Amino acid sequence: MALAQEDIEQIQALITKSIQVTPEVGNANVRYELELRERTTRVEEELKHQRELMLAGFAQMDKRFEQVEKRFEQVDKQLEQVDKQLEQMRNESDRRFEQVDKQLEQMRNESDRRFEQVDKQLEQMRNESDRRFEQVEKHFEKIDKQFELQSKSIMDIHQEIKLQMRWSFGVLIAVGGLVVGVLRMSS
Repeated sequence: MALAQEDIEQIQALITKSIQVTPEVGNANVRYELELRERTTRVEEELKHQRELMLAGFAQMDKRFEQVEKRFEQVDKQLEQVDKQLEQMRNESDRRFEQVDKQLEQMRNESDRRFEQVDKQLEQMRNESDRRFEQVEKHFEKIDKQFELQSKSIMDIHQEIKLQMRWSFGVLIAVGGLVVGVLRMSS
């Protein structure tokens, strides 16, 4: 049974009064013992109070742990639901990826078929281009021959013009010499 604060104060007052009445010299040990008992009583009361507080704290902690356990159970249930949803989403994603894979395979096959067609068309165009280039080369060879003939004709004309210029120059010198000779003779 715990003592009330009034009882403790009354006991302290009685002890203090008793110590004051007793002579100090003879009762020094008794006084010391009484102080020790009084202190011990206070410490015991405080320890008892601390134990009560600790028990109350432990009870509150137990309640809190129960609440935390309930919360963990709720979180576990929510996590299970999330796991189920994630599994469903994964299955749906797998199904969609399979569809996309099929579509990509179809597109690849279609692209391969089209590329083969384009390759055939390119081959035909290359053959046609080769044929046309051969025709153009033949045409250029004809033109080259015509240029060679024209070049030779121009060179012949050029040679003829040179020859005529030499003759004209020779005739001009001869006429000039005759004119100078006639002028010298007439003077």
